[in-house]
Parts: sequence; C-alpha cells; structure tokens
Amino acid sequence: MMQKRSKTAKKQTSLSTRALAAQIILQVLDQGKSLSMLLPEVQHQIKQQDLPLLQEICFGICRVLPRLEHIIKLLVDKQLKGKTRIVHCLLLVGLYQLLYTRIPPHAAVDEVVNATHTLKMDSFRGLINAVLRRFLREKQQVLEQVDKHWETLHPEWLVTRLKKAYPNWHDIIEANNKKPPMWIRINSQKIDTASYRVLLAERGIDTFSTENPFALRLAQPTAVNNLPAFEQGHVSVQDLHAQWSAILLAPKNNELILDACAAPGGKTTHILEQAPNAHVVALDIDDSRLKRVHENLARMQQSATVICGDASQPTQWLEKINITTDKSAVQFDRILLDAPCSATGVIRRHPDIKWLRQESDIEQLVLLQAQILQALWAILKPNGTLLYATCSVLPEENALQIEQFLQENVDAKLEKLPFASTENTIGFQFIPTENGGDGFYYAKLRKVS
Repeated sequence: MMQKRSKTAKKQTSLSTRALAAQIILQVLDQGKSLSMLLPEVQHQIKQQDLPLLQEICFGICRVLPRLEHIIKLLVDKQLKGKTRIVHCLLLVGLYQLLYTRIPPHAAVDEVVNATHTLKMDSFRGLINAVLRRFLREKQQVLEQVDKHWETLHPEWLVTRLKKAYPNWHDIIEANNKKPPMWIRINSQKIDTASYRVLLAERGIDTFSTENPFALRLAQPTAVNNLPAFEQGHVSVQDLHAQWSAILLAPKNNELILDACAAPGGKTTHILEQAPNAHVVALDIDDSRLKRVHENLARMQQSATVICGDASQPTQWLEKINITTDKSAVQFDRILLDAPCSATGVIRRHPDIKWLRQESDIEQLVLLQAQILQALWAILKPNGTLLYATCSVLPEENALQIEQFLQENVDAKLEKLPFASTENTIGFQFIPTENGGDGFYYAKLRKVS
C-alpha cells in the first residue's frame, strides 16, 4: 500500500499547478473527497510559492461551481464524461482564472492548455484552447445569460432548508459565498491581547477587536509565520464564534474535562489556556487527525491525555484515562461535545462542503449526535456541565436536537448563555457574517440531582 502511494506521488511530482488543481477538483466532485484532506497530500508536489495559487483555484472553484458549470454548458456542445472528466475540470480551472484572478488571460489559457500534456490529454488541447478563447471573445454575452437570474451557488436542498429556518436566509447565502475573515486567539497565559496587538501593528498587520477579549480579526489574512511568536504558542488561528466554546465551558483548574471530537485541537488548547492545571482528555475517533492535536499541544507547551476512541462508546476508551484505579467510576466535571455535524456553518471556509454533503446525511448525523449526547451524559458528574456545540446552522442538529434531549433526560437543565437574545430560546445560534464569525450553535446543560 505504502509503496503504491509512493509511486503515485513520484508520478505526479511533474504536474503543473493547473493540472494538479484539475485532479483535485475531479476527486472532490466525483469521489467525494474533501479539500482539507487532498491539499495537504499534494503540497510536496509543487513549489512552495505555487501553493497559494493552488489553494485559491481549488477553493474558488468550489465556491462558484454552479456559475462555472453553467458557462461550460453554454460553450461545450458535448458533455465531458468518464475519462474526459479531467478535461471538464481543466476548463473549470481555466474559467476560474479568467473570471476571478489577475493572471493575464493569455497566460491563464496557455497554462491550462499546456496542462493537457502531463495529464496525457493532448488530443484535447484544441478543445480547451477554443473554449477558453471563445469565452474571452463572448464574455459579456455569456455572462449576461449566466447571471440573468440570481444564483445562490448552493445546492437546492440546502437553500430550501435555509429558507424554512431563517427569514434572513439570503444573508447566510451571501456570507457563505464570500471569502472568510481571519481570526486569531491570543493566549492569555503568554501575553495580553493589547500587547499582542502592538506586536502585530509593528509588523504592519492591522487588526480589529471584538467583545471576545481574546479575539482579533486581521484586516487581511496572512501566513501564520508572519504572526509574532506563533511557534512559541502566543497565538492560534481560530474563528471568532469557535472561540466561545472554551469560554462558555468555563473550565476550572484541577477539574477532569473531556474535549470530545477534539481534532485538530484548537478547543483543547483554549481550555488549557483558561485552566492550565485542568486534566483535559482530548478524544477523537480519527487517529490520523489526532496528530494535529499533538502538534498543537506541543506548540502551545501544554499537556493533555490524547485518546483515539468513539465518543458514542465510552466504555471502550475510559480505561485509557490514568485517573483512578476504578475505571467504571471515571466521571467528568465538564464535557465539551463539538458534535459531528453537517458543517453548514463553515461553508465559506470549506466551500467543497456544498458539493460533498447530501441531504440524506442530515438524518444520519442527527441520530449520531443523539447517541453521543446520551453516551457522554452518562459519564458526566452530578452538577457537571456539558456544552453542546456544532458548526451547523440547521435546527435539526441544534435547537431541535437539544429540545429532544431535554424531554428525554429529566436530570438535564438548560443554562442561560451570556448573549442578549437567549431569553426563551434553546441555546444560541450564530450565523456567518461578513466581518464576523462562522455559523456555530451552543447549548449549555447542567446535570441536576
């Protein structure tokens, strides 16, 4: 297996950025693979300076896919299927460059045409060249046809659900279609926010503050190696609304705390920033993603018990916690459940979600969330706190899920959250906003006797 993967990597090393982008998009659309999985796998195959362009093309195509697909339908007589799907993806790459980047048109066209050689699709050079140059000649007329109706750039099933749930559904769609802002979280154990803001200003990085005392929004996104003392753990990259998880959990020193579904570890490290002497257990079902948890803990100079396990089956991993000799008696003071969800609140950061997620997934996710909630509730101490969180904007996964849980568990009490509009609501739903945070939901539950 390893040997085969190595040969594939060697074969692809010579691929151009455009050819690699077309291959990645093909795997997203036809194989259901995510950009967050594919992009790290290919970073070693291109020059470091070409990585931002690769990311821009791949994320950008997923963001505006229906618009590009519509253009191809107008310009290509015969649908490209089967082995020629890679040619279709090359056209997506070319059109995205022509519409959304500052690359000179002749260079954009030439690079995509030349990519056919390394992809062994030389016979389609003429087709790609003709389609892209025709688009340049007829751009105004083509775009008039494509854009005569407002395009959501979202799958219809998701638009229907958003319309049903939100009077302001249009705003959510608009926010999803924009590039996300970059938020950072200041480590209060290392430096205060005001002082770190000065360090950023000295490097010419402008920032904006918010009601969250640890959060800053960068005026322009930047690479993490431009952030002062990033490797020393002074700061982490984390969305504004995701940062509320550790604050709402309100961890205390010496408590036993479970961070369920913890990877990649941003919430784990934030809990330890809030309570450095807490005993934190970081749990995730995906062993490969736990590598990121270890990396983040090391960078922040923090310590936690990291366990690979299924949150819905605590008996399978409780014995790995070195707290007491009686493993059946292990109970947590606080539990953060960042539940598996549709991720419909973070579409602007992961636009491929729009094409990877299916409507049929929602019911399965709701069932899984309910299973995990019940399983973890059983290992929460009396008077303990469970914070339920998702990066979803769908009520079925959020308020309706917690409403059902409260009906089935008489020892669960809903706690108020420190947000103005939480009166008579079940938890609190953040929706994505242009200069704000992503879509997140929180509900805080206390276990009463």
